Amino acid sequence: MDTNVTNRSRDTRHRTSIIFLLLILTVLPGVSGPAGTLAAAGSAESADAVSGEEPTYRTITDGLGREVAIPAEPARIVTAGRAVMMIANVLWAFDDAPDRVIGVGRISQGRGNFLPRIDPGYDEIIELAANVGPEQVASLAPDLVILKSVVRSNLGEPLERLGIPVIYVDLENPEQYQRDLAVLGAAVSEETRAGELQRYYREAAAAVTEATDALAPGERPETLLLYYRSTGGEVAFNVPPAAWIQTRIVEMAGGAPVWREANPGGGWGTVNFEQIAAWDPEVIILVDYNGRAREVREQLQKEPRWQELRAVRDRRFHAMPLDHYSWDQPDVRWILGLQWTAAMLQSELFADLDLEQATRDFYRILYRLDRAMFDEIVAPTLSGDFPGGSF
Repeated sequence: MDTNVTNRSRDTRHRTSIIFLLLILTVLPGVSGPAGTLAAAGSAESADAVSGEEPTYRTITDGLGREVAIPAEPARIVTAGRAVMMIANVLWAFDDAPDRVIGVGRISQGRGNFLPRIDPGYDEIIELAANVGPEQVASLAPDLVILKSVVRSNLGEPLERLGIPVIYVDLENPEQYQRDLAVLGAAVSEETRAGELQRYYREAAAAVTEATDALAPGERPETLLLYYRSTGGEVAFNVPPAAWIQTRIVEMAGGAPVWREANPGGGWGTVNFEQIAAWDPEVIILVDYNGRAREVREQLQKEPRWQELRAVRDRRFHAMPLDHYSWDQPDVRWILGLQWTAAMLQSELFADLDLEQATRDFYRILYRLDRAMFDEIVAPTLSGDFPGGSF
Protein backbone atom coordinates (compact mmCIF):
# COMPACT_ATOMS: atom_id res chain seq x y z
CA MET A 1 0.00 0.00 0.00
CA ASP A 2 1.36 3.47 -0.75
CA THR A 3 2.90 5.69 1.90
CA ASN A 4 -0.26 7.71 2.51
CA VAL A 5 -2.28 4.58 3.13
CA THR A 6 0.42 2.88 5.19
CA ASN A 7 0.63 5.88 7.49
CA ARG A 8 -3.14 6.30 7.66
CA SER A 9 -4.34 8.08 10.79
CA ARG A 10 -5.97 5.98 13.49
CA ASP A 11 -7.71 8.93 15.11
CA THR A 12 -11.17 7.53 14.43
CA ARG A 13 -10.38 4.17 15.97
CA HIS A 14 -8.67 5.74 18.96
CA ARG A 15 -11.56 8.13 19.56
CA THR A 16 -14.19 5.42 19.38
CA SER A 17 -12.12 3.15 21.61
CA ILE A 18 -12.26 5.82 24.31
CA ILE A 19 -16.02 6.09 23.85
CA PHE A 20 -16.30 2.32 24.16
CA LEU A 21 -14.34 2.31 27.42
CA LEU A 22 -16.61 4.98 28.82
CA LEU A 23 -19.60 2.92 27.74
CA ILE A 24 -18.30 -0.17 29.52
CA LEU A 25 -17.64 1.80 32.70
CA THR A 26 -21.05 3.46 32.74
CA VAL A 27 -23.26 0.69 31.41
CA LEU A 28 -21.46 -2.47 32.45
CA PRO A 29 -19.84 -2.08 35.88
CA GLY A 30 -18.02 -5.25 36.82
CA VAL A 31 -17.77 -6.65 33.31
CA SER A 32 -14.14 -7.63 32.79
CA GLY A 33 -13.94 -8.71 29.14
CA PRO A 34 -15.59 -8.99 25.76
CA ALA A 35 -17.42 -12.15 26.74
CA GLY A 36 -19.61 -10.19 29.16
CA THR A 37 -23.34 -9.66 29.19
CA LEU A 38 -25.59 -8.67 26.33
CA ALA A 39 -26.33 -5.49 28.27
CA ALA A 40 -23.24 -4.05 26.56
CA ALA A 41 -25.14 -4.05 23.32
CA GLY A 42 -27.73 -1.70 22.08
CA SER A 43 -28.31 0.27 18.97
CA ALA A 44 -25.84 2.67 17.46
CA GLU A 45 -27.24 5.26 19.87
CA SER A 46 -25.00 3.90 22.66
CA ALA A 47 -21.74 5.57 21.65
CA ASP A 48 -23.56 8.71 20.53
CA ALA A 49 -25.22 9.01 23.92
CA VAL A 50 -21.85 8.88 25.66
CA SER A 51 -20.32 11.42 23.29
CA GLY A 52 -23.30 13.74 23.61
CA GLU A 53 -23.95 13.74 19.88
CA GLU A 54 -27.41 13.26 18.38
CA PRO A 55 -27.36 10.10 16.25
CA THR A 56 -28.25 10.41 12.60
CA TYR A 57 -29.16 7.55 10.33
CA ARG A 58 -29.52 6.72 6.66
CA THR A 59 -31.03 3.73 4.90
CA ILE A 60 -29.21 1.31 2.60
CA THR A 61 -30.31 -1.90 0.90
CA ASP A 62 -28.23 -4.95 1.77
CA GLY A 63 -27.51 -8.16 -0.13
CA LEU A 64 -30.77 -9.72 1.02
CA GLY A 65 -32.76 -6.79 -0.36
CA ARG A 66 -33.53 -5.50 3.16
CA GLU A 67 -33.69 -1.79 3.84
CA VAL A 68 -31.53 -1.20 6.90
CA ALA A 69 -31.14 2.01 8.89
CA ILE A 70 -27.46 2.49 9.74
CA PRO A 71 -25.54 5.37 11.33
CA ALA A 72 -24.74 8.13 8.88
CA GLU A 73 -21.05 7.50 9.49
CA PRO A 74 -20.56 4.14 11.25
CA ALA A 75 -17.40 4.25 13.34
CA ARG A 76 -17.53 0.87 15.14
CA ILE A 77 -17.88 -1.83 12.50
CA VAL A 78 -17.59 -5.51 13.33
CA THR A 79 -17.47 -8.38 10.86
CA ALA A 80 -17.38 -11.98 12.01
CA GLY A 81 -18.82 -15.45 11.52
CA ARG A 82 -18.45 -17.93 8.72
CA ALA A 83 -16.17 -16.94 5.81
CA VAL A 84 -15.33 -13.60 7.45
CA MET A 85 -12.10 -13.55 5.44
CA MET A 86 -14.09 -12.80 2.29
CA ILE A 87 -15.79 -9.75 3.81
CA ALA A 88 -12.66 -8.43 5.50
CA ASN A 89 -10.56 -8.68 2.35
CA VAL A 90 -13.14 -6.57 0.51
CA LEU A 91 -13.43 -3.99 3.30
CA TRP A 92 -9.67 -3.43 3.23
CA ALA A 93 -9.93 -2.60 -0.47
CA PHE A 94 -11.80 0.57 0.50
CA ASP A 95 -9.78 3.62 1.48
CA ASP A 96 -11.24 4.56 4.87
CA ALA A 97 -13.25 1.49 5.88
CA PRO A 98 -10.37 -0.16 7.79
CA ASP A 99 -10.24 2.83 10.16
CA ARG A 100 -13.85 2.12 11.12
CA VAL A 101 -13.42 -1.60 11.87
CA ILE A 102 -12.99 -2.50 15.55
CA GLY A 103 -13.53 -6.27 15.44
CA VAL A 104 -12.85 -9.04 12.90
CA GLY A 105 -13.32 -12.78 13.17
CA ARG A 106 -10.21 -14.94 13.23
CA ILE A 107 -8.66 -15.51 9.78
CA SER A 108 -6.40 -18.55 9.60
CA GLN A 109 -6.66 -20.01 6.11
CA GLY A 110 -3.64 -20.56 3.89
CA ARG A 111 -0.56 -18.65 4.99
CA GLY A 112 -2.48 -16.74 7.67
CA ASN A 113 -4.13 -13.36 7.83
CA PHE A 114 -3.00 -11.13 4.95
CA LEU A 115 -4.40 -7.86 6.30
CA PRO A 116 -1.78 -7.11 9.00
CA ARG A 117 0.82 -7.15 6.22
CA ILE A 118 -0.76 -4.10 4.57
CA ASP A 119 -2.26 -2.36 7.60
CA PRO A 120 0.12 -1.44 10.43
CA GLY A 121 -2.87 -0.54 12.61
CA TYR A 122 -4.48 -3.96 12.33
CA ASP A 123 -3.17 -5.02 15.74
CA GLU A 124 -5.55 -2.50 17.32
CA ILE A 125 -8.50 -4.56 16.09
CA ILE A 126 -10.10 -7.13 18.40
CA GLU A 127 -9.86 -10.65 17.00
CA LEU A 128 -13.04 -12.65 17.55
CA ALA A 129 -13.23 -16.43 17.67
CA ALA A 130 -14.18 -18.24 14.50
CA ASN A 131 -17.30 -19.58 16.25
CA VAL A 132 -18.12 -16.27 17.96
CA GLY A 133 -21.59 -15.88 19.40
CA PRO A 134 -23.86 -12.83 19.43
CA GLU A 135 -22.94 -12.02 23.05
CA GLN A 136 -19.28 -11.49 22.18
CA VAL A 137 -20.10 -9.37 19.13
CA ALA A 138 -22.62 -7.27 21.06
CA SER A 139 -20.17 -6.65 23.89
CA LEU A 140 -18.05 -4.56 21.51
CA ALA A 141 -20.93 -2.07 21.20
CA PRO A 142 -20.78 -2.00 17.39
CA ASP A 143 -22.80 0.56 15.49
CA LEU A 144 -22.77 -1.69 12.38
CA VAL A 145 -22.24 -5.42 11.91
CA ILE A 146 -21.49 -6.90 8.49
CA LEU A 147 -22.11 -10.63 8.02
CA LYS A 148 -22.46 -13.27 5.36
CA SER A 149 -26.11 -14.09 4.83
CA VAL A 150 -25.51 -17.76 5.73
CA VAL A 151 -25.02 -16.80 9.40
CA ARG A 152 -28.14 -14.69 9.72
CA SER A 153 -30.18 -17.17 11.76
CA ASN A 154 -27.55 -18.00 14.40
CA LEU A 155 -25.58 -14.76 14.60
CA GLY A 156 -27.31 -11.93 12.76
CA GLU A 157 -30.88 -12.23 14.01
CA PRO A 158 -29.96 -12.16 17.73
CA LEU A 159 -28.01 -8.95 17.04
CA GLU A 160 -30.93 -7.50 15.06
CA ARG A 161 -33.24 -8.16 18.01
CA LEU A 162 -30.92 -6.07 20.18
CA GLY A 163 -31.35 -3.14 17.83
CA ILE A 164 -27.85 -3.38 16.36
CA PRO A 165 -27.82 -2.57 12.62
CA VAL A 166 -26.78 -5.65 10.64
CA ILE A 167 -26.26 -5.83 6.88
CA TYR A 168 -25.72 -9.01 4.91
CA VAL A 169 -23.67 -9.80 1.82
CA ASP A 170 -22.92 -13.02 -0.06
CA LEU A 171 -19.80 -12.45 -2.19
CA GLU A 172 -20.12 -15.95 -3.66
CA ASN A 173 -20.17 -15.38 -7.43
CA PRO A 174 -19.33 -12.66 -9.99
CA GLU A 175 -22.86 -11.23 -9.97
CA GLN A 176 -22.99 -11.03 -6.18
CA TYR A 177 -19.59 -9.35 -6.17
CA GLN A 178 -20.99 -6.54 -8.30
CA ARG A 179 -24.00 -6.15 -6.00
CA ASP A 180 -22.15 -6.51 -2.70
CA LEU A 181 -19.36 -4.12 -3.61
CA ALA A 182 -22.10 -1.52 -4.01
CA VAL A 183 -23.65 -2.53 -0.65
CA LEU A 184 -20.35 -2.22 1.19
CA GLY A 185 -19.48 1.02 -0.57
CA ALA A 186 -22.80 2.49 0.54
CA ALA A 187 -22.29 1.25 4.09
CA VAL A 188 -18.97 3.08 4.48
CA SER A 189 -19.90 6.07 2.28
CA GLU A 190 -17.36 5.15 -0.40
CA GLU A 191 -19.61 4.75 -3.43
CA THR A 192 -16.98 6.09 -5.82
CA ARG A 193 -14.43 3.54 -4.68
CA ALA A 194 -17.06 0.80 -4.96
CA GLY A 195 -17.63 1.83 -8.56
CA GLU A 196 -13.89 1.59 -9.27
CA LEU A 197 -13.76 -1.92 -7.85
CA GLN A 198 -16.88 -2.99 -9.73
CA ARG A 199 -15.40 -1.73 -12.97
CA TYR A 200 -12.12 -3.58 -12.38
CA TYR A 201 -13.87 -6.92 -11.78
CA ARG A 202 -16.33 -6.41 -14.62
CA GLU A 203 -13.66 -5.54 -17.17
CA ALA A 204 -11.19 -8.22 -16.07
CA ALA A 205 -13.87 -10.92 -16.23
CA ALA A 206 -15.15 -9.68 -19.60
CA ALA A 207 -11.64 -9.85 -21.05
CA VAL A 208 -11.82 -13.60 -20.42
CA THR A 209 -15.44 -14.40 -21.24
CA GLU A 210 -15.55 -12.38 -24.43
CA ALA A 211 -12.92 -14.78 -25.77
CA THR A 212 -14.40 -18.00 -24.37
CA ASP A 213 -18.14 -17.53 -24.83
CA ALA A 214 -17.91 -18.37 -28.52
CA LEU A 215 -16.09 -21.67 -27.96
CA ALA A 216 -17.84 -24.78 -29.25
CA PRO A 217 -18.26 -27.71 -26.83
CA GLY A 218 -15.46 -29.60 -28.57
CA GLU A 219 -13.10 -26.70 -27.99
CA ARG A 220 -13.58 -26.80 -24.23
CA PRO A 221 -11.23 -29.30 -22.56
CA GLU A 222 -12.78 -31.72 -20.10
CA THR A 223 -11.55 -30.35 -16.79
CA LEU A 224 -11.54 -31.64 -13.21
CA LEU A 225 -10.96 -29.31 -10.26
CA LEU A 226 -10.00 -31.30 -7.17
CA TYR A 227 -9.75 -30.01 -3.63
CA TYR A 228 -7.16 -32.10 -1.78
CA ARG A 229 -7.63 -32.45 1.96
CA SER A 230 -5.57 -34.44 4.45
CA THR A 231 -6.91 -34.78 7.99
CA GLY A 232 -5.41 -37.10 10.59
CA GLY A 233 -3.61 -39.08 7.92
CA GLU A 234 -6.81 -39.54 5.89
CA VAL A 235 -6.70 -38.14 2.35
CA ALA A 236 -9.82 -37.02 0.51
CA PHE A 237 -10.43 -35.55 -2.93
CA ASN A 238 -13.44 -33.30 -3.32
CA VAL A 239 -15.31 -31.54 -6.12
CA PRO A 240 -17.35 -28.35 -5.77
CA PRO A 241 -21.10 -28.05 -6.33
CA ALA A 242 -22.35 -26.98 -9.74
CA ALA A 243 -23.30 -23.50 -8.52
CA TRP A 244 -20.07 -22.65 -6.70
CA ILE A 245 -17.52 -20.20 -8.04
CA GLN A 246 -14.95 -22.94 -8.67
CA THR A 247 -17.29 -24.46 -11.27
CA ARG A 248 -18.10 -21.03 -12.67
CA ILE A 249 -14.40 -20.21 -13.03
CA VAL A 250 -13.75 -23.34 -15.10
CA GLU A 251 -16.73 -22.62 -17.34
CA MET A 252 -15.93 -18.93 -17.76
CA ALA A 253 -12.30 -19.80 -18.53
CA GLY A 254 -13.26 -22.08 -21.41
CA GLY A 255 -13.37 -25.50 -19.80
CA ALA A 256 -16.01 -28.22 -19.40
CA PRO A 257 -16.28 -29.30 -15.73
CA VAL A 258 -16.63 -33.09 -15.80
CA TRP A 259 -18.02 -33.23 -12.26
CA ARG A 260 -20.91 -30.84 -12.88
CA GLU A 261 -23.69 -33.43 -12.90
CA ALA A 262 -22.12 -35.48 -10.11
CA ASN A 263 -22.41 -32.81 -7.43
CA PRO A 264 -25.49 -30.61 -7.76
CA GLY A 265 -25.66 -30.16 -3.97
CA GLY A 266 -24.61 -27.45 -1.55
CA GLY A 267 -21.14 -28.53 -0.40
CA TRP A 268 -17.94 -30.24 -1.42
CA GLY A 269 -18.52 -33.78 -2.68
CA THR A 270 -15.96 -36.50 -1.99
CA VAL A 271 -14.80 -38.61 -4.93
CA ASN A 272 -12.51 -41.64 -5.01
CA PHE A 273 -9.77 -42.42 -7.50
CA GLU A 274 -12.01 -44.80 -9.42
CA GLN A 275 -14.35 -41.92 -10.22
CA ILE A 276 -11.42 -39.69 -11.18
CA ALA A 277 -10.15 -42.41 -13.52
CA ALA A 278 -13.63 -42.89 -15.01
CA TRP A 279 -13.78 -39.19 -15.86
CA ASP A 280 -10.16 -39.28 -17.13
CA PRO A 281 -10.21 -35.53 -17.81
CA GLU A 282 -7.97 -33.69 -20.22
CA VAL A 283 -6.99 -31.23 -17.48
CA ILE A 284 -6.80 -31.59 -13.70
CA ILE A 285 -6.53 -28.55 -11.43
CA LEU A 286 -5.47 -29.35 -7.87
CA VAL A 287 -6.44 -27.07 -4.98
CA ASP A 288 -4.99 -27.21 -1.47
CA TYR A 289 -6.01 -24.44 0.93
CA ASN A 290 -2.93 -25.07 3.08
CA GLY A 291 -0.61 -24.01 0.28
CA ARG A 292 0.77 -27.41 -0.73
CA ALA A 293 -0.97 -27.94 -4.07
CA ARG A 294 2.25 -28.06 -6.07
CA GLU A 295 3.94 -30.47 -3.65
CA VAL A 296 0.90 -32.75 -3.59
CA ARG A 297 0.63 -32.66 -7.37
CA GLU A 298 4.28 -33.71 -7.71
CA GLN A 299 3.74 -36.60 -5.30
CA LEU A 300 0.57 -37.82 -7.01
CA GLN A 301 1.97 -37.81 -10.54
CA LYS A 302 4.70 -40.22 -9.40
CA GLU A 303 2.10 -42.85 -8.55
CA PRO A 304 1.62 -45.44 -11.33
CA ARG A 305 -2.18 -45.24 -11.30
CA TRP A 306 -2.12 -41.46 -11.62
CA GLN A 307 0.38 -41.75 -14.47
CA GLU A 308 -2.31 -43.55 -16.47
CA LEU A 309 -4.56 -40.50 -16.43
CA ARG A 310 -4.71 -38.47 -19.62
CA ALA A 311 -4.06 -35.15 -17.85
CA VAL A 312 -0.90 -36.51 -16.22
CA ARG A 313 0.39 -38.08 -19.43
CA ASP A 314 -0.17 -34.85 -21.34
CA ARG A 315 1.37 -32.66 -18.62
CA ARG A 316 -1.91 -30.92 -17.95
CA PHE A 317 -2.06 -31.63 -14.22
CA HIS A 318 -1.81 -28.17 -12.64
CA ALA A 319 -1.56 -26.71 -9.13
CA MET A 320 -3.90 -23.78 -8.48
CA PRO A 321 -1.86 -20.74 -7.36
CA LEU A 322 -1.95 -19.41 -3.85
CA ASP A 323 -0.40 -16.36 -2.26
CA HIS A 324 -1.83 -15.88 1.22
CA TYR A 325 -5.00 -17.68 0.06
CA SER A 326 -5.90 -19.96 -2.84
CA TRP A 327 -7.13 -18.23 -5.99
CA ASP A 328 -10.07 -20.54 -6.72
CA GLN A 329 -12.49 -19.43 -3.99
CA PRO A 330 -14.92 -16.51 -3.63
CA ASP A 331 -12.30 -14.36 -1.98
CA VAL A 332 -11.32 -11.14 -3.75
CA ARG A 333 -8.69 -13.25 -5.56
CA TRP A 334 -11.25 -15.18 -7.60
CA ILE A 335 -10.54 -12.89 -10.53
CA LEU A 336 -6.89 -14.02 -10.48
CA GLY A 337 -8.13 -17.62 -10.42
CA LEU A 338 -10.23 -16.91 -13.50
CA GLN A 339 -7.34 -15.33 -15.40
CA TRP A 340 -4.97 -18.14 -14.44
CA THR A 341 -7.44 -20.88 -15.35
CA ALA A 342 -8.09 -19.27 -18.74
CA ALA A 343 -4.36 -19.19 -19.43
CA MET A 344 -4.03 -22.89 -18.52
CA LEU A 345 -7.11 -24.14 -20.39
CA GLN A 346 -6.98 -21.92 -23.48
CA SER A 347 -3.32 -21.06 -23.92
CA GLU A 348 -3.69 -20.00 -27.56
CA LEU A 349 -6.61 -17.69 -26.85
CA PHE A 350 -4.73 -16.05 -23.99
CA ALA A 351 -1.21 -16.09 -25.35
CA ASP A 352 -0.97 -12.34 -24.75
CA LEU A 353 -2.16 -12.52 -21.13
CA ASP A 354 0.69 -11.46 -18.87
CA LEU A 355 -0.32 -13.19 -15.66
CA GLU A 356 2.44 -11.59 -13.63
CA GLN A 357 1.33 -8.12 -14.68
CA ALA A 358 -2.31 -9.05 -14.07
CA THR A 359 -1.41 -10.10 -10.53
CA ARG A 360 0.54 -6.91 -9.89
CA ASP A 361 -2.39 -4.91 -11.27
CA PHE A 362 -4.77 -6.69 -8.91
CA TYR A 363 -2.76 -5.74 -5.84
CA ARG A 364 -2.20 -2.21 -7.08
CA ILE A 365 -5.90 -1.62 -7.77
CA LEU A 366 -7.30 -3.29 -4.67
CA TYR A 367 -4.67 -2.58 -2.04
CA ARG A 368 -2.53 0.23 -3.52
CA LEU A 369 0.61 -1.93 -3.43
CA ASP A 370 3.39 -0.54 -5.58
CA ARG A 371 5.97 -2.78 -7.23
CA ALA A 372 8.37 -2.77 -4.27
CA MET A 373 5.65 -3.61 -1.76
CA PHE A 374 4.31 -6.38 -4.00
CA ASP A 375 7.80 -7.88 -4.19
CA GLU A 376 8.12 -7.70 -0.42
CA ILE A 377 4.64 -8.79 0.69
CA VAL A 378 3.10 -10.93 -2.05
CA ALA A 379 5.82 -12.41 -4.26
CA PRO A 380 7.45 -14.52 -1.51
CA THR A 381 4.12 -16.19 -0.73
CA LEU A 382 3.27 -17.24 -4.30
CA SER A 383 3.04 -20.95 -5.00
CA GLY A 384 1.55 -22.99 -7.82
CA ASP A 385 2.02 -23.42 -11.56
CA PHE A 386 2.48 -20.32 -13.67
CA PRO A 387 2.60 -20.36 -17.48
CA GLY A 388 5.26 -18.71 -19.55
CA GLY A 389 7.79 -18.24 -16.79
CA SER A 390 5.63 -15.85 -14.75
CA PHE A 391 7.17 -15.07 -11.36
